[in-house]
Amino acid sequence: MDQTIITVNSRKFDRSISRTWTCELVEADESLITLLGVFTFDVSHPNLGAIAQGTVSYEYFWQDRWYNVFRFHNPDGSLRNWYCNICMPPEFVGTTLDYIDLDIDIVIWPDGTREVLDRDEFAANAAAFKYPADIINNAETALSDVLAMIDNAEFPFS
Repeated sequence: MDQTIITVNSRKFDRSISRTWTCELVEADESLITLLGVFTFDVSHPNLGAIAQGTVSYEYFWQDRWYNVFRFHNPDGSLRNWYCNICMPPEFVGTTLDYIDLDIDIVIWPDGTREVLDRDEFAANAAAFKYPADIINNAETALSDVLAMIDNAEFPFS
């Protein structure tokens, strides 16, 4: 069976690319796109620390929701953490998935500890890019929705 490689582009509000990577398409339906990625080199992340080469990332993109969720597993298969981006719903065309990252992130560790990150960056970019009120409201609603999903151990936090 042939695997489909997807290019993922995380974009700023002005549509400039902030990060890009490739993943394997696991499944896609009218609501949820599931991708599988593997870190091909060590990464140092300001909030997640050192991410080892071989770390696996299960990536969940809902086509009608204002967030995505990444579930990271260490190279030995153990759960590393979840990482959620508050973002606009993705555009998935052909083998490219684009989303506009709205900067607010949530990290959840295996022990259930969680932290909301980058609210200051969201506020700065909301001012710099002049986010319309509906963008701000959708981002705040998405943040509340994800926190409720975490509290209720709903997929993919189950």
